[in-house]
Order: sequence, then C-alpha cells, then structure tokens
Amino acid sequence: MKNLTKQPIVSRNILLPFILITSLFALWGIANDLTNPMVSAFKKVMPELSNTQASLVQFAFYFGYFFMALPAALFIRKYSYKSGILVGLTLYAIGAFLFFPAAKFETFNYFLISLWVMTCGLAFLETTSNPLILALGPKETATQRLNLAQAFNPIGSLTGMIIAQVFIIDALRSVDFTEDAYQALSSSEMAAIRENDLSVISVPYIALGVLVLIIMAAIMAVKFPKVEAHSKIALSKTFKILAKNKTFITGVIAQMFYVGAQIMCWTFIFQYVDNLNATLPADEQLTATWYNVGAMLLFLAGRWLGTLSMKKISPAKLLFIFGIGGVITTTITVFVGGHLGLYSLVATSLFMSIMFPTIYGISLNNMGDEAKIGSAGLVMAIVGGALLPVLQGSILDIGGPGFSDAKILGYIPEVNFSFILPLICLAVVALFGYKTMKHENV
Repeated sequence: MKNLTKQPIVSRNILLPFILITSLFALWGIANDLTNPMVSAFKKVMPELSNTQASLVQFAFYFGYFFMALPAALFIRKYSYKSGILVGLTLYAIGAFLFFPAAKFETFNYFLISLWVMTCGLAFLETTSNPLILALGPKETATQRLNLAQAFNPIGSLTGMIIAQVFIIDALRSVDFTEDAYQALSSSEMAAIRENDLSVISVPYIALGVLVLIIMAAIMAVKFPKVEAHSKIALSKTFKILAKNKTFITGVIAQMFYVGAQIMCWTFIFQYVDNLNATLPADEQLTATWYNVGAMLLFLAGRWLGTLSMKKISPAKLLFIFGIGGVITTTITVFVGGHLGLYSLVATSLFMSIMFPTIYGISLNNMGDEAKIGSAGLVMAIVGGALLPVLQGSILDIGGPGFSDAKILGYIPEVNFSFILPLICLAVVALFGYKTMKHENV
C-alpha cells in the first residue's frame, strides 16, 4: 500500500473553511446524542407510551435523512455545496425552534415532527459536508481526511450527552417517582409534572437552534474554496453508473446496518442500565449517561487511532478488524450480561468508531461526478437508525412494558437479547470490510 504521509491531509490555504465544515460534524453530533436519551425520557414523562412507541423518537429523527438526502444531493448538484450547507442549517434551526410549540401543546407527535424537520436539515448537512471534505485535497488521503473531520463528531456527541443528562434527565421531575407512584398521582399533579418536564426537554433544543444560527452566520461570511458541485452528466446516467458499482451498493447496505447498530447501542444502553438497577440497592444505582459518555470517549479515541492507523493499514482491512471486535463485544452483552455485558456494550463504541467515514470513503472511492448522488445514497442509508431501534423496542415489549418480563432461551432477559440486532449489524459491516479487502488484494 502507498505511504500516505507524503500527501497533506489538509492544505493550509483551506484550513479555515475546513474548520468551519468540520464544526458541522460536531453540530450534528450534538443533535444525535441529545436525542438518543429522549427515548427513555419520553417514556418516563409519558408512561402511557410503550417501548415501541417511545422508540419512534429515533424513527422520526433518522427518517428525515432518508427523506431529504436525495433532494439535498439534487440541490447541490444544481447550485453549490455552500448553498446546501445554508439550507441545511436553516432547516436544523427551524426544527429546533419547533420544540417550543411542541412543549406548549404537550403532544408527543409534535415533538416527532420537530425532530423530523431537524434531521431534514441534518440530511442536507451530511449529504453536502462528507463529499466536500473528500474533495478538499488529494484523493489519496480522502478517506483519511474524512476520518479526521468525523473525529470531531464525537466531541459534539459528548456535548449532547452531557446536556441531555445535566439539563434534561437530572431536571425531570417524573424520574423522582416509580412508575406506580407516578400513576397514583392526581390528574392535576401529573399534569403539572408533565408540563414542567416537557418544557425542560424543549429548552436545550431551542438553545441549540440559536447556536446553529451563529454558525450559519460565520459560514455565510467566509469564502469557500471552489469545488465543482454542478453535474456534468445526465442524472439517468449517474444512476446507471451507481447501480453497476458493486462496492457502492454493498457499501450502502453496510452503512444502513452500521448506523442501526450505533443508534441501538447508544439508545438502549439506558434500558440495559435500568434493568441492572432493578437488582441493585439504592446506593449502588448506575447512571446510564456516564456509561454512554465513556462509550463516546472510546469512540473518539477510536476515530483518532483509526485515522493514524490508516497510514499503515488499508481502510478495508481496518474496517474488518474493527467489525470483528464489535461482534465479540456485543456477543458478550447478549449471552453473558450483567456488569460485564455493560462494559462490553461500552467497548463496542471503540470498534464502531471508524465505520461510518470508512464505509463512506470506500464506497465513493474513485468516483467522479456521480459521487454527489452516491453521497445521497449513503446518507439515505442512515434510515437504518430509524428502522432498527423500533425493531429492538418491539423485542423489549415481548413480555410486557418492563425490560426483563421474558427470558429468551430460558435465561437471557429480553433487554439483553435485543442486542442481537447490533451483533448482526456489525457482522454485516465486518463482511463488507473483508470482501473489499479481498478485492483490493486481487
């Protein structure tokens, strides 16, 4: 393999635009991980929701990617990358500000609409920013450059997790009651708590909307380098080229399964910890958010480690190694469980760290103009984060509203068994890495 150190990852003359674009990776990381704990939060504030219904938070959030990715690609194909970024930030801000009326109406579906609008904006940002980062420098270091930019995504994710814990979960009044005690409150007391808690949930999103507008103003003020976004070939020809590209097609499938695994691991760790806490005394209770923060620190470390490792190891081989690591850790979570299963679930994030940008870079490698539409296909694959968490929520509902109402194979609590889905997803990613690695060696 070529030694990539001879080629600069980022040239000095485009450093400021690169930093601004990279800030967007952190920005959607905040939104992603501010939202992950909301499945558990809405379930506590609105106990009438089933686990499956509560998981619709993730469906609404990630379905926006599937819905808007292709229109975003067509938009930047006609106009420019910068225009696509500005549209994305506008939709992001609108969705965040919609949390205010959603809290006033106290309707779960309105929150889902707000999340969907936000992620329509995120679809624009991801469809635009990923190929733009790939194009800002030598193609030999494109995947490495995207891993570098994506390394700032976990910083946003950590920020989102801490905001969720400190400003939402810790501030909810409904968490002070057991489910039975909450249901025993008078209707007026329950209404007051619900009004307070939904307002608590909305405030960080509104503040996030303000931050988005500030970043948007900075991007408007800075001149971006000239990177051709206009199409030179017919759209029908682009689709035909992509349909014949086996690496791209399998990459989209792998990306869908990866995103599903990531969102399931980071969402249902809360339910896993709640189930552990049911067997622990009050002074030994665990806080799921801090385990999620630990997972994100490992995720961040993995991104930096992966970026450095790609100087010596091919992206496909590294993807295969990390995929096998993720399969091992999720297997422990499913079949061993307990505290060791929790630690393994946290460790899974280390192995997931490089997957999104590496699958992305491999899938778009050596593409020309069709990369703009190809990028949309890979962003649409984020729909895995919409569909698979709902399926995991339905596994949790097998025996009832709790997390251990049924024992699978006679001894595995349903919450543990539900992580069989991320296990399968990571096996698919490992297979994609293996197939690509073998193809490179032919």
